[in-house]
Amino acid sequence: MLTKWRQMPLMSICRNLKVLQTLLRVLLEKAVEKEYEMALQDRVMEETKEKKNSVEAYVYDMRNKLYEKYSDYVTSEDKETLTAKLQEVEDWLYEDGEDETKGVYVAKLEELKKVGGPIEARYREWEERGPAIEQLAYCIRSFREAALSSDPKFEHIDISEKQKVVNECSGAETWLHEKKQQQDALPKHADPALLVSDIKKKAEALDRFCKSIVTKPKPAPKPQTPPPAETSPPQTPEQQPDGATEASEPASEGGAWEQPAAEQMDTDEPDPSSA
Repeated sequence: MLTKWRQMPLMSICRNLKVLQTLLRVLLEKAVEKEYEMALQDRVMEETKEKKNSVEAYVYDMRNKLYEKYSDYVTSEDKETLTAKLQEVEDWLYEDGEDETKGVYVAKLEELKKVGGPIEARYREWEERGPAIEQLAYCIRSFREAALSSDPKFEHIDISEKQKVVNECSGAETWLHEKKQQQDALPKHADPALLVSDIKKKAEALDRFCKSIVTKPKPAPKPQTPPPAETSPPQTPEQQPDGATEASEPASEGGAWEQPAAEQMDTDEPDPSSA
């Protein structure tokens, strides 16, 4: 039995295709949105895991350092308080804090750093203070020696400018000496009176001020004008050489110069007798 096909109007076909296209576009947008949400969820989970690991690592690291290299930079009372806090956070990580949000772990880490941060800062200041002081002292010595030097390369610098360099070096040296005395009187677990950042700023200011003076280039030499040429006075006949005197005398009384014999021969008229 033959199947009869019913012919559909062209407008109906176009309308159905448009509906199908719209449906496909909606499905595609939902698929892309779902994929984006899944990727975002994966990233949040990964970041949450990293923050949790950061809290755990900080607990272990700080607890070890409290009784090793940070031991002199914290009082016994603060050490016990922080140790108890670290233990509390460690227990929390494996109990109530096992599955927390990223924000909770970030807040917990900041809470620990408020206590441990000053200890780390005192240790870092102590380690970096010595080299910073040496650098400032080197700047003071170098610029002072340049200002007091008799080296010809500094002779073009005015004395008053050199004195400014000496005064600036003396001021920096006095500041460093006073601050260092205050710092040396403090225990390691006290907040520092002499900060590394302040030492570096003082060295930079000294370098900026003094270098502009001691590196001032020499002025360009003035062009030298050549001395005027010496003109010899006219010579008298007595001062002239004998040959020149003789050459200047006329050959005859009439004042005419005597021509050579060959020239006389060329100018003589023919002898009439020879004709």
